[in-house]
Amino acid sequence: MLIHWNNFRERSNASLSKSVTVQIHISPNDGVPIYLQIVNQVRYLVGSGRLSPGEEIPAIRVLAQQLLVNPNTVARAYLELERAGVVTKRHGSGTYVSEAGSPLARRERLKILTQRADALLAEARHLDVEPDEVIKLLRERHEILTKSQK
Repeated sequence: MLIHWNNFRERSNASLSKSVTVQIHISPNDGVPIYLQIVNQVRYLVGSGRLSPGEEIPAIRVLAQQLLVNPNTVARAYLELERAGVVTKRHGSGTYVSEAGSPLARRERLKILTQRADALLAEARHLDVEPDEVIKLLRERHEILTKSQK
C-alpha cells in the first residue's frame, strides 16, 4: 500500500505554508514487520532530506487510517523512531522530526549508501565482475554525472 501525506509548516509569523508530500509504501507480504517498514522509511525520508528537522509527521491515528493498520503498529514505529532520536514528541502538539537532524541525517545517508553498495557488490559477484571493475565503473559514472550537471 502506498500513501502520501501532506505536511504543512508555517514560516515564522507569515501565513505562508510549505506543503511537503512524502510517500510511505507498506508491503504486508514482504516478511518485514509493518512497524519496521514505517521506521525504515521515515529514517530514509529524514536521511535523504525529504523530511526536515522540525517538520511534523502525521498523528498516529491519521497514519494508521491511511495505511489501514492498527494504531498500535504506528505507535510502536514512532516509539522506535523516538528512541533512535529521529523524532521527538511534543506533548499536546504532535510528533516532529528531531531538530538535531544533521548528524543523524548524515549517518542515515551513509547507512543507505552502505546498503546499496552491499547490494551492488553482491550483484557484481553474481555477474563475475571484480570489485576493481566496479570501482572503475563508479568513477566513470561519477565523472559523467558531474559533467552533465555543469
